[in-house]
Amino acid sequence: MKVEIWSDVVCPWCYIGKRRLETALAGFAHREQIEVVWRSFELDPNAPRVQEGDPATRLASKYGMSRQQAIAAQDHLTSVARDDGLEFHLATAQSGNSFDAHRLVHLAAEYGLGDQMKERLFSAYLVEGQAIGDLDTLICLAGEVGIDETRANDVLRGDEYAAQVRADEAEARDFGISGVPFFVIDRTYGISGAQPAETLADALAKAWESTEPLARVATGSEAGACDRDQCAR
Repeated sequence: MKVEIWSDVVCPWCYIGKRRLETALAGFAHREQIEVVWRSFELDPNAPRVQEGDPATRLASKYGMSRQQAIAAQDHLTSVARDDGLEFHLATAQSGNSFDAHRLVHLAAEYGLGDQMKERLFSAYLVEGQAIGDLDTLICLAGEVGIDETRANDVLRGDEYAAQVRADEAEARDFGISGVPFFVIDRTYGISGAQPAETLADALAKAWESTEPLARVATGSEAGACDRDQCAR
């Protein structure tokens, strides 16, 4: 059974959703028969390679809130993440265009390292404050998960895997996906948002036995998610 996850590496709820899926899979009887595939989704396709300025100030400006409100939103996300074993440092996050990071995940998948690459990118951005759009940074991160850095350099300074990223994004539009994370289980169930591990576990169990067409079993209204306008809080 295949679990496809549309996400962006600059989306904090996507990292939380990854952890919750891992918790759900840990208790799933058929976990060894689950294939996890990461799909690309850009929350801000027009972002510069490296964003300048303070993250809280950018957040406040983007969503029309005060800087104090932006900091409170970051603190809330940090608290939620901590409950799932993650230690976010959003005040030092160096945002930027994530297109090349998505290409890197596709490259890693060719080596059977897609999940490891996604994990490393999430951690680099949300925990360590590394610049997610900087090519040299991405090349080093690729090396850390076992990808030859010369190969990563050639890919990132060319256009390999660009078509795969665009194909993922086109499929997201076909599915009507407007926010991430979005989980598609065996093309049977769609789950929007970083739902609790229990909800994900229930969906895994249902999908294991089901052959029905894609149907949403949960929406983002009760779970954290990011769309191109904002991150739900």
